[in-house]
Amino acid sequence: MTMKAETALTRGEQLSHFISHANQLVVPPAVRHEAKRALIDFLGVAIGAVNDDAVHAVRQVAKKWNAAGDARIFLSATTTPALAALVNATMAHAADYDDTHPAGAGHPGGPCWSTALAMAQAHPVDEEQTLLAFITGFEVMAKLGGGWVPGVGRNLQRRGFHPTSVVGRAGAAAVAAAILRLSEEQVRNALGAAATMMGGLQKSSGTHGKPFHAGKAAMDGILAAELAAENFVGAHHFYEADGWVKIFIQDGSAEIPPLDFGESWELLTNGYKLYASCRGTHASIETARKLYPQLQGRTITRISAKVHPMGMVNAGIMDPRTPLESKFSIPHCITLALSGYALTDTDFTQATVDDPRPRALLPLLEVEAVDGQSASSAFIDVWLDDGSVLHAHTDVYRGHAQNPLSDDELRAKFDALTVPVLGAARSAQLYDAALHFERPGSLARITGLLAGDH
Repeated sequence: MTMKAETALTRGEQLSHFISHANQLVVPPAVRHEAKRALIDFLGVAIGAVNDDAVHAVRQVAKKWNAAGDARIFLSATTTPALAALVNATMAHAADYDDTHPAGAGHPGGPCWSTALAMAQAHPVDEEQTLLAFITGFEVMAKLGGGWVPGVGRNLQRRGFHPTSVVGRAGAAAVAAAILRLSEEQVRNALGAAATMMGGLQKSSGTHGKPFHAGKAAMDGILAAELAAENFVGAHHFYEADGWVKIFIQDGSAEIPPLDFGESWELLTNGYKLYASCRGTHASIETARKLYPQLQGRTITRISAKVHPMGMVNAGIMDPRTPLESKFSIPHCITLALSGYALTDTDFTQATVDDPRPRALLPLLEVEAVDGQSASSAFIDVWLDDGSVLHAHTDVYRGHAQNPLSDDELRAKFDALTVPVLGAARSAQLYDAALHFERPGSLARITGLLAGDH
């Protein structure tokens, strides 16, 4: 199904038509494969964060609610889908190591895959329907929040809102509505309910609030769809030009992208992280890591970095004091990389934050936000005490859709995150079930492999 014949529809009608026909979606093989790559990455980053403090807090509250259901909280008990998705999506975003949408819709994998799995475990749907529901929700979330500059997502960030939290609710609602097979009218009501719950403040970066954004988006999306299934009536006008975008971006500066469902696929632009930090740090990290081999035994006297302006909006903490703050600090990530750190999930600890080597370099560093510079690029110059100057730059960092991770690299990331938690054999079984998710029985295999006692 495509939307080519539906150009006379309003935006809200386009959305509800697309979502209510999710089971008829014709998906190219490359998009299907990317959906499964997103599942692999989602499972890996979530399992790797099972012991994260933010996850512990959310999981404990979910347990105390004692809600019965068949949806699996990863490595824990079963509960109602909304609570399982709340915990699992929080897990996925806890290390800020999850997927990224380059045009500004945030991190779609956590809200959309957590919703898809939780709902599928609680309702009589098969793997194909679950996969199509995920793809539907991902496309809704990404198209609503994209548009590049001056699109929607980047404009939201400049105004202090986190796109994952805002459009994530609509994406999750789309997934849940597809699995519940809601009618077009019910989908409109679900989207209206999701829109009236939209929110999430960017200033939560560096705290437990940011991963909670992904979890709450998933939870509220399921809630919205379940309400609509019970004939809840929501507002239908939020997705028009004067709707939620105008409410959040009141000066009208955002160019709202078209809903060209079936003509272009946002999943093909998805990115997966090599570094466990805000995406805005990645080009700088990669550039600094290029310089590190030349620095052993030499004394740095000055460092200059040029970055995209949005990098400093999202990751501009100048003097981080906690591991979470460090993930949102371009300056500290640069000095960590210049000191030899790989900046994977195990490199953001209090000991790393307090390491005197990178901390001593912070006063020597000047970061310039350059208008017009590509968001995927960074330039770094390092002056040494012998008078020499070293230079490195990155045009497109690894993991970006234009410089993507291979399947083998994504597997290596998955293994590094899951083997310490699950063991090699269980990790390999989980990877196989995700990679071949369309096979009958894969959903049950994943559900069983994720049982546990956390």
